[in-house]
Amino acid sequence: MSKETNRRDFLGYSFAAVAAVGGAASLVGMKQVWDPLPSVLAGGFTTVDLTTLKAGEPETFVWRGKPIFVLKKTAEMEQSTRDLHIGEDRFIIAIGLCTHLGCIPAWKKDTWKCACHGGEYNSSAKQTFGPPPRPLDLPPFSVNGTSIVLGEEGPEYKKIAETLKA
Repeated sequence: MSKETNRRDFLGYSFAAVAAVGGAASLVGMKQVWDPLPSVLAGGFTTVDLTTLKAGEPETFVWRGKPIFVLKKTAEMEQSTRDLHIGEDRFIIAIGLCTHLGCIPAWKKDTWKCACHGGEYNSSAKQTFGPPPRPLDLPPFSVNGTSIVLGEEGPEYKKIAETLKA
């Protein structure tokens, strides 16, 4: 100790140093507790292989507990700005919850029909009949070759989402 620092000052500095180290350690511990578990983070992303889909027959996948409709369109189905083009194929991706009250529509021939209140959506996920106020919602996705990863916002998603705002 120097002559200018007395015992009381030294104890004060020591206490401040111990408190700073303890505070930093507790913040690190709190961050680890607040961060989601790796299993939860892994559940936030779902990979869908598009090569297994048959044209005209939608498949339903689960992402974050929600049904996701993926439809490979046939040549006869209407063109839409919402179509995802991968090679020669066109796909529609939509959250499978009716935008009226959240029911799950069923695929009937060439439309999704909601049994609760008679809402209908065409093959481009646009409402065509009944009380739904808007088209089926678009989940965030990114394209990885011939697969999509649900939960990531890729450039294709941003392009389609921008057309839905207009």
